[in-house]
Parts: sequence; structure tokens; C-alpha cells
Amino acid sequence: MLVIGLMSGTSYDAVDAAAAGLRLDGEALVLEPYGMVSTPYDEDLRHALAAALPPSAVPLAEVCRLDTRIGQAFAAAAVRADRELCSGRAELVASHGQTVYHWAEAGRVHGTLQLGQPAWIAEATGLPVVADFRARDVAAGGQGAPLVSLVDLLWLRGRPGRPVALNIGGIANLTAPDGTAFDSGPGCALLDAAAREFSGGRLAYDVDGALAASGVPCRQLLERLLAEPYYALRPPKTTGKELFHAGYLRDAGLDGLTAGDVLATLTLLTARTVADAVRSAGATEVVASGGGTRNPVLMGMLRELLPGIAVRTSDELGLPAAAKEAYAFAVLGFLTAHGLHGTDPRGTGARHPSVLGSLTPGRGPLRLPPAVDRGPRRLVVAGGTRTEPAPAARSR
Repeated sequence: MLVIGLMSGTSYDAVDAAAAGLRLDGEALVLEPYGMVSTPYDEDLRHALAAALPPSAVPLAEVCRLDTRIGQAFAAAAVRADRELCSGRAELVASHGQTVYHWAEAGRVHGTLQLGQPAWIAEATGLPVVADFRARDVAAGGQGAPLVSLVDLLWLRGRPGRPVALNIGGIANLTAPDGTAFDSGPGCALLDAAAREFSGGRLAYDVDGALAASGVPCRQLLERLLAEPYYALRPPKTTGKELFHAGYLRDAGLDGLTAGDVLATLTLLTARTVADAVRSAGATEVVASGGGTRNPVLMGMLRELLPGIAVRTSDELGLPAAAKEAYAFAVLGFLTAHGLHGTDPRGTGARHPSVLGSLTPGRGPLRLPPAVDRGPRRLVVAGGTRTEPAPAARSR
């Protein structure tokens, strides 16, 4: 099955679309990567989304407008991916949507909201769309995140030692080989907020860690930030920009500090909290992905804090760091289409595993593949990136 995975993370800068050929081969799920295209949000939509995120209060009319506009942006990305990566042969779209609120209180998640109405994707592509993945796990008592932990477990199974999968997006999360998965804290969320604040909105993020490299971490600020109660919670746990936003940063007290010193401190905060999480998992290897891997200062700090533990990017294992989460949602969509569970309760804390998402039919009759009794035991990434998709029957 040829599946397009759509992802926009907590940095809300673009829609990433990755195309994957997926097939079951005994106990293995084989993934053939076809590549990724990234389509930036237009500036008006990005600003509207930023203005609507916590701690802002917005009217329902704006929620409706955002749901439509984000859905249209995801639809455009899916159409482009089908045309450029799949030669028009894609069979299914798996859309993460855009997380705008994760309702977490006292270590429990009560609800989660991802915008990006899938009807726009189905209408534009003619393909069936699996979307709204997180809500089912929350309904089963889970955290709804990190949702790609099952994919991580399948992918890293069989590697020597104790490898952990790390994703550094707006929020950083990791998956340990025993199935434990959780958000360690802010990935790039506070870095991005500080870059915007100090540049008057000119910078969306600290490009190549240049601001952090120009400063020196402030010990007092770091200690205040590390006193955040979230870090003391036991897994499973999840967080988001409901907590780590620009207002949170202002409340921490930045008076008298340069932009470089603040960014250096926040970069160390991310590296420190990630390193603490990695050590708590007893890791011997870290396989990292996400936008944070492109920050050399952050990655350098992380390696310094983890002596004796190999820190590599997912590129070395066949999945580009920038595309790994989009590929992961393609896998989750494939599992849903085959009636297979997409969660591991050890990672999310749910009462039981669940088949994830809601399905929006495409243009034609809905034809799903036969259900499979048993899910895969491992994920195998086929070598190289294919340029032409194999012939496939359309399911529209």
C-alpha cells in the first residue's frame, strides 16, 4: 500500500508530507521511503495559528476558520506529495493534523484537539483519509502522546544494547526499549519563543544555534527553569505549548540578560532535560530525529552531557530526521486501514491498545484491505529511496 503521511508539529511552520510503500512480510512491516516534500504555512495562517495557541483565548469562529484553513493546507500538501512522490498512485492519506490544545492536568490527559478538517484532504485528493489519531488513546485512558512510540519500538527492535528513539520538535519525547515513552519537556518550543521575542518576530527560530553560540548559560535562570514541577512527574506523561510558551518564558525572569545568554540557557535546558530522560531509560544509544537535530549547539550540548552513549540521527538508520514523524504517521495510517492496533499501552498509559483514528472516505466507494489478525513485530526500512512507485490499485 502506498501511503502519504502528513505531519505538522508544535513548531507549526510547515506541513511535511512523506510517501511510503508499506507491506507486511511475515512478522515484519517493510517500509520503502519515497521521499518527503515540505510545504510552509503561509504567513497569514501561521500568524493566526500562533495567535490562537495557549494561553490565548479565541472564539469558536476562529477555531472554525483555522480548522478549515489548516485542512486546506494539509490537502495542498497531500496533492503535491501524490503528484511529486507517488506519480498519482497513492492509496491512503494519514493526517496528524495540527495540535492546538492538549488538555493535561495533574499528570492526566482529559482531551486533545488537532485541527485540519480531513474532508478537505479527501476532497482534494480523492483518497480515503485517516485522521484524529490521538483521541482514541485518550479515550482509553492514555496520554495520547508520544503517539509514534509503537513505531519506534518496532523500528529499533533487535538493535544491540538499549537504544532509545528521541524526537526533538517543539516538545522533546523519547521511547525506551521497554516500551516506556514520554515527553521529556521543551524541545525547541522555548528556543523558538525566545528567538521571536528578541528579534521582534523577525526570526522564527535560532538558525543553526547562532544566538545560543554567542552567549553563556545563566546558572540562576537555568535553576529557576529546572524547578518546573513537570520534570519530576513519572512517565507516562505528556506536555505541550499549553505550558511551555512565550508567557512562561517571560515569567521566568529575563531582565538584564542578552539574547545570546537566554538562548544559551534555554538550549542547555533542553539538552539537560533530554539527557536526564535518556539516562533514566538506561540507554546505550540515542537515535534522534526532528527539527532540533539541525541545531548544532543543541546536539553538541547533548553529546557532552551523554558521554559514552552514542548519539546519532535517524538518517543513519534510513529515515531522514526531518521526515521521520511523517513516515511514522504513514505507518499508523496503514495499521488502522488493516484493523491493527497503533498504540502500546506501556508508552501512553492507556488501559489497552487501540486501533487509532477516524476514517473519511475518498471520492469512490470505500475499499479497505482485509483485516489482519496479528500486527507486525518489527519495522524494516528498505535501503535507499525509491523514485518511482510500484503499480498499485487505487482505492478511492
